[in-house]
Amino acid sequence: MIPIILLALGAAVGAWIWLLTQSTESIEEVFQTPEVIPTPIPTVIPEVKAPLEPEPAPTVMITPDPYPGWVDPSSVGSPWGTTVEGLLTFRGNPTRTFYGTGPIPRNPELKWQYPRNTLLCGTTMLDYQNEEWCGLGWTGQPAIFERDGITWTIFGALDGAIHFLDADTGNQLLKPLQTDDIIKGSVTVDPDGFPIVYTGGRDDLLRLVAIDRGEPLVLWSLDSDTVEGSVWNNDWDGAPLVINDYLFIGGENSVFHIIKLNRSYDEDGFVMAEPELVFAAPGYDDDLINTVGSNVSIEGSVAISGDTAYFANSGGLVQGWDLSLLSVGEDPVRNFRYWVGDDVDATIVVDEEGYLYVGVEYERGFNRSFQVGQFIKLDPSNPDDPFVWSIFDNAELPDGVWATAALHKDLVIIVTDSARVIGIDKITGEIRWEFLIQGPLWSSPVVIDDVLLQADCSGFLNAYDVKDTSIKPERLWRFPVGNGCLEATPAVWDGKIIIGNRDGKVIMIAEE
Repeated sequence: MIPIILLALGAAVGAWIWLLTQSTESIEEVFQTPEVIPTPIPTVIPEVKAPLEPEPAPTVMITPDPYPGWVDPSSVGSPWGTTVEGLLTFRGNPTRTFYGTGPIPRNPELKWQYPRNTLLCGTTMLDYQNEEWCGLGWTGQPAIFERDGITWTIFGALDGAIHFLDADTGNQLLKPLQTDDIIKGSVTVDPDGFPIVYTGGRDDLLRLVAIDRGEPLVLWSLDSDTVEGSVWNNDWDGAPLVINDYLFIGGENSVFHIIKLNRSYDEDGFVMAEPELVFAAPGYDDDLINTVGSNVSIEGSVAISGDTAYFANSGGLVQGWDLSLLSVGEDPVRNFRYWVGDDVDATIVVDEEGYLYVGVEYERGFNRSFQVGQFIKLDPSNPDDPFVWSIFDNAELPDGVWATAALHKDLVIIVTDSARVIGIDKITGEIRWEFLIQGPLWSSPVVIDDVLLQADCSGFLNAYDVKDTSIKPERLWRFPVGNGCLEATPAVWDGKIIIGNRDGKVIMIAEE
């Protein structure tokens, strides 16, 4: 076995020696360590990104400071605040320039009439004789507003009662509050959310009526005969204004009244008020009495713009009263006076620039009526010479303007006792268009959604297209409301039109 191993070992050694003798390469070359090739480092190509748009700067909402005066002139045409949605007073807001909301129906139909089986009729004394009056009279605009998910409508009627209805159905929400004489004017709903209605009547009383109980409750009243300086009459035709807990109203007692309401709630959550008459001043002076006599009652509603309250009286005295220091206990001071020569029952309208639009009746036939006209634009910022332009309507006695004007775009629209419907350029006073319908016209024009609503003296409510203010409007429809003259102004809210006739009914019409 050993010989075999030695033989194998020798053969191996011999083979090795032979291999070395056959190669010319060195051992190092034979057993050369292979070159180490470094692993390539990948080239990182930077990602190309779209350029970043700069982030927009955050929008900074700047809340404008509240208007420092009583009524912001820029609120012309707007609803009366944001607390209560609705048409809350005659002509809607303190400048008397908001008429309600549409859409105005294109195909109107009768939705309800109230009352269903009786008539709204009452008896009043006129020229020492009892007369029966029915329905809604002048100005007679209902209030319409939202409360607790229900659309209410409230109005005073010639039956001497204040009525509280569901505007959608015509059903009573509260039983009527009966007074002792007829109610001709328009009611006012509290704009600050207090459940109070403000209204006066021919029984001498201005009332605050709570509507948050099971039945209406009179919280307070003021007898017009008890106010110092009262002259002529005791009715309350104007619709009160309520601003910053003050109530402003003129009465047929010829006095301008300001009442601090002091509204609150009792421990059971019911509304209460402790009103105080803080200011009462005659709306007349000796010069006026000496010129026209004692018929100087205030029948229109007070308008307020900026820090000035405006109204006129039956003696034709247009006036402004400075309210700027009222809240600190100073009495208002009259800062504007202009005599238009005859009875002013229509409410003064104030535009966003502070101009006044005044409708004047033609009853006395004074020379002044032929000098200044029956519809006048005035600039109270120029008290020494405020006259801007006028329109005449004095062909016969009586004539002139009983209805309150409507502002629409670049127009002011008026109607007259002589049955004229007139569109006037606000700036120049030029008559753009006019036409006649059955008069006399005492119901005030309403413009919503470029549609003019005008009630006539044949018992119809007419609708006209006034989108293009430069051309005579085309009539869209004519709807029967009652028999004879319609004196009340229609109230419009969310497309519902509520209007009373002199037959003893109130109706609501809307899209069929």
